[in-house]
Amino acid sequence: MKIGFIGLGIMGESMCENIVKKHDDDVYAFDFVKEKVDLLASKGAKPCKNSNELAKACDVIISMVPKSEHSRAVYEGILENLDSSKFCIDMSTIDPSVSVEISEMVKKTGAHFIDAPVVKSKPAAIAGTLGIYVGGSEEDYEKALPILKYMGENVIRMGDNGKGLVMKICHNALVSQIQNGVNETITLAKANGISIPTFAQAISYGGGQNFYLDGQASKLDAEDYTTAFSIENMAKDVNICCNLAKECKVNMPGEENARRVYQTALDKGMGKEDFRATIKVVREQ
Repeated sequence: MKIGFIGLGIMGESMCENIVKKHDDDVYAFDFVKEKVDLLASKGAKPCKNSNELAKACDVIISMVPKSEHSRAVYEGILENLDSSKFCIDMSTIDPSVSVEISEMVKKTGAHFIDAPVVKSKPAAIAGTLGIYVGGSEEDYEKALPILKYMGENVIRMGDNGKGLVMKICHNALVSQIQNGVNETITLAKANGISIPTFAQAISYGGGQNFYLDGQASKLDAEDYTTAFSIENMAKDVNICCNLAKECKVNMPGEENARRVYQTALDKGMGKEDFRATIKVVREQ
């Protein structure tokens, strides 16, 4: 079974590398940035000049691209090369409704399609310990599971096409609100002379302990905003959540507040910084 990977960004690069290391057949790679393709080729992947070349050569086509319009462009571009022998896995975080449209378009060719967005960040992508939420049929989920486990250790089917993305958006919305609570309470604690390390230790003794603070406290204390997951990427997910909530007539004032923080960060030109840098916005406000 030949696997192809389209999109070698911060996450995709390491996800593809794990497939190269663990899969016992050829793995093909494509990205518009040639240097990224060259890097994966140096690790054993077969380089492709475009998505169509990859789609022709592969039985399984995996995509990991930034936005809804990019996912749609990938699958519209390779549509002529899809048939019942092809299995497509889009691991991008995009609008669930767009993913459903893509799934319908792909399945009309006879090909299989699942959405399988990931949670956690770059270190987990490197370690192959991502969480993966799957939307698609039970049969397609079972077929894809061995491949997904090259990249993640916790894989769960959420329902039909699009439902993996709904869960990913819910997850990141919750993270954004936990993060905002951490930012606000750290700021209050520091205003009263409590350091970030002491704050984090104290929080760990009670019900406020959370994965975000446990993982980010030392970097927040050092004011290290080296990017593992950017503000602009998280802002995209927050906006998708607010739009989805509106479509579903669900009121989410907490997430609307998180959106305001993220929009302020974008307006200040902070989009490329790591998403923990939103603490600077909260401090200023």
